[in-house]
Amino acid sequence: MTSRERVKRAFERRDQDHAPRYESFWSETIRRWMGEGLPGTTEWEARAAALELQGNDLHVCAYLCPQPFGARSEVLEENEETKVVKDASGGIARWWKNKDGTPEHIGFDCDSREKWDRIYKPAFQSHPLLLDVKAALRNYEEGRRRDKWTFITGVEPFEMLRKLLGDIQFLYATVDDPEWVVDLAETTTSAMLCELDAAFAAGIRPDSLWIYGDMAFKNMTFCSPDTYRELIWPQHKRMADWAHEHGMKFIYHTDGDVRAVIPLYIEAGFDCLHPLEAKASMDLRDIAPRYGDKLALFGNIDVMSMLRNNLAEIEAEIAAKTAAGLATRGYIFHSDHSIPPQVSFETFKAMTALADRYTTF
Repeated sequence: MTSRERVKRAFERRDQDHAPRYESFWSETIRRWMGEGLPGTTEWEARAAALELQGNDLHVCAYLCPQPFGARSEVLEENEETKVVKDASGGIARWWKNKDGTPEHIGFDCDSREKWDRIYKPAFQSHPLLLDVKAALRNYEEGRRRDKWTFITGVEPFEMLRKLLGDIQFLYATVDDPEWVVDLAETTTSAMLCELDAAFAAGIRPDSLWIYGDMAFKNMTFCSPDTYRELIWPQHKRMADWAHEHGMKFIYHTDGDVRAVIPLYIEAGFDCLHPLEAKASMDLRDIAPRYGDKLALFGNIDVMSMLRNNLAEIEAEIAAKTAAGLATRGYIFHSDHSIPPQVSFETFKAMTALADRYTTF
C-alpha cells in the first residue's frame, strides 16, 4: 500500500496495512541527532532522513504566510545570545540565536483600528505574492513521484490576528470592537486564499490543506465558543470550503484544550484535527469514541512521556493511544506537538519500532 493510499483510506475510515505516520521536530533535536548518527550533512537533509526512518507518509509542498510588507524584517538589537526583530507583520520579539524556544513578545506595531485601516489593511490587500511557485511545484512533483500524501500548509486568521495585534489587544478587541476582529479575519483570510489560488494556478494539486493556528490555553480556548463562532469560525469554514472545492482534505492544527469547540470544527467541515495536545487534556481515548467517525485524529502521543527516554513509559503511551485511534480507522500517528531535544536518537528509533508494532491493523 502506498503512502497516498494509506492516508486516503484513513480519511475514508477504511482498513489500512498500518496507520499513516508523520512527525515534527525541533531544530535542536535534529542537530542533536546528527551528532548521534542521524544521516545528513545539513539540517534539512537530516530532517528528511528522520522522516524516512520513521516511514512517514506525508510530504509538504509549501508553507504560506501572507505578510503585509512582504518578507521584510529588521534586527533592532542583538547580543551573543539573542536578537530583537521587527517582523513583516509589525511584531517585535526577542529570539534566541542558537536554540529553539518561544520568543519574548515585546510589542506590536498594529496597535489601533486607525492604523489597521490606514496602513495594514491596504498592505494586506495589495501584499506581494510570497509563494515561491517554482520551489512549491518541485516539491509537489517530488511528493507525487514518491506517491506520498501531499499537503500545502499555512496560517489561519486566529494565528494571524495574534501575530498582528498580540494576544492581549486581540482578545480585548473581541469584546470591545468585534467588527474590527471580523474585518481583520476576513482580510487576512482573503490574503491567504490569494496565495493558495496562485499555487493552484501553477498546477499544484495537493491532497490536503493543512492550516496552523493556536487558539487555546492549556485549560480552555482563548475566547468562548460563542465568540469564536461569531468572529473567526466563518473564515475557518471559508478555508475548509476552499479546500473541498479544490479537491483537498482540510487539516487543522491548534495547540491547547479545544474540546469545547470540536463540534464547531466538524460543522465547519474540518476533516482532521492535529496535534491533540496531551498536556492540555486532549486524549484520544476520550475524543476518538465521541468524534472519530466525523473527524480524523492526528497525533496525541505525549512528548512528556518521551523526555526521560524511558522506553517502557513510551511503549505504554503508544500502546494505549494508538489502540483508541486505530479503532476509528481514521488515525494518523504523530506526537502531541513536536519532538524536543531531550529525546535521544536511540529513543526515536525505538519509537519507530513501537509504531510498527502498535499501529498495524
